[in-house]
Amino acid sequence: MAAGQDLDEAERGGEGTTVSDWRSIVVGVDGSPGSRKALNWAASEAAAHRTELIVINVWEHTLLPPAGSVSVSERFVPDESQRTTDELLQVIKDELGEQPPVLVQPMVKQGSPAKVLIEESAGAELLVVGQRGHGGFAGLVLGSVSQHVSAYAKCTVTVVR
Repeated sequence: MAAGQDLDEAERGGEGTTVSDWRSIVVGVDGSPGSRKALNWAASEAAAHRTELIVINVWEHTLLPPAGSVSVSERFVPDESQRTTDELLQVIKDELGEQPPVLVQPMVKQGSPAKVLIEESAGAELLVVGQRGHGGFAGLVLGSVSQHVSAYAKCTVTVVR
């Protein structure tokens, strides 16, 4: 087969194609057992589709204003992002090993977990979350984040049990 024929086959999406048609897979990880299962599942899918895996941890402030105060000044709010980044990298290493089978892009953001994951889903082929994370009640089948992203994500969603 001539070199020109190989190129034509690749352009048509034939068997010679090695470039993924998938943009990326996004997985929400909060360190809970459910999110760790979701991370492993998403890594397997990313390897199968030869795409990058974006691992997102979202944190939000839960501090209440001091007694007698109307609001909390930004200077009193601790920066949790570095601790969270270190914890996320450790979860990725614990679950996927020193040399993950796919390109992993860790990302830590501040905000509402459901809102951030929904925003990130706009650039992804697939969004993966665990059934339930750290928050919520143990008797619930789905957590609030998995319910919200299932309803509003901009791409396909997989909820890993």
